[in-house]
Amino acid sequence: MGAETATKLQTLLADYRNTLAIKQGKVSSPLIDFAFAPQKVANEGFKPLVREARFDLSELAIVTYLQAKQWGKPYVLMPVVVVGRDQHHTIFYNSERGPLAPADLKGKRVGVRAYSQTTGAWLRGILEHDYGVDAGDIEWVTYEDPHVAEYVDPPGIERAPAGKSPQAMLLAGEIDAAILGEVAGDPRLKTLIPDARQAARDWTRKHDAVPVNHMLVIRQELARSRPDLLQEIVRLFAESKRLGDRPADTERDSIPIGIEPSRKSLELIIDYSLEQRLITTRFSVDELFDDSTRKLGA
Repeated sequence: MGAETATKLQTLLADYRNTLAIKQGKVSSPLIDFAFAPQKVANEGFKPLVREARFDLSELAIVTYLQAKQWGKPYVLMPVVVVGRDQHHTIFYNSERGPLAPADLKGKRVGVRAYSQTTGAWLRGILEHDYGVDAGDIEWVTYEDPHVAEYVDPPGIERAPAGKSPQAMLLAGEIDAAILGEVAGDPRLKTLIPDARQAARDWTRKHDAVPVNHMLVIRQELARSRPDLLQEIVRLFAESKRLGDRPADTERDSIPIGIEPSRKSLELIIDYSLEQRLITTRFSVDELFDDSTRKLGA
């Protein structure tokens, strides 16, 4: 099949060790012409994805997908994890203001980019189930709207003043802790969870899972009409993943392909999302996919 017959896919995909070979053209297919969106940070494209259906193929944060599915957005999940990672190291406090531990969070103000952010959902679930900290006892401060327009934050969520950022507010003493993701360069910022990397390893062994962050989604009409594209996309991502460098200290695959390696992680994030009122529908893991994507990567 010649290049002239390739299907162009408007694609949102950031640069990761498992995607670079696709983005650089080292892995390709005569069936697909990827037209990559200009966003360097994938979450900048999530709002136009779920509000305007702007892309054909995209990575998407799993909580955003759960909300998109609840509100009938025209995308279906593919069993391809694009980003999976430990979460324990992503919440920080300002050590200049004295020590702080998870047990101290009751009544404290904690910043998070958006209440529906997937990393925030994972952290709240971990804090509640592993450290006994009820998310409802924390005053949450947010900075952005949810990606899915129909979702409304639970009552009591505070919006920071325009122009503020969680890290700046944390350093200024305006909040007590913040979920910041990856942070480097400021010695005042310390991880709230002691020995966070070991805590994450212990969590992974306990749950037999790595927290899922971003997975692939595809436009529903394409999933139903072009099974050949689905198979080819999975092949390309598997090959690109194989060519990427895997960190030497990774105990297990954090970016698996296929439903079963991610089933326990998906079950947990569904439970956490229900508990935190991020969704109101209890999906089963298999319901997140459809007949066109459920068996991919098996």
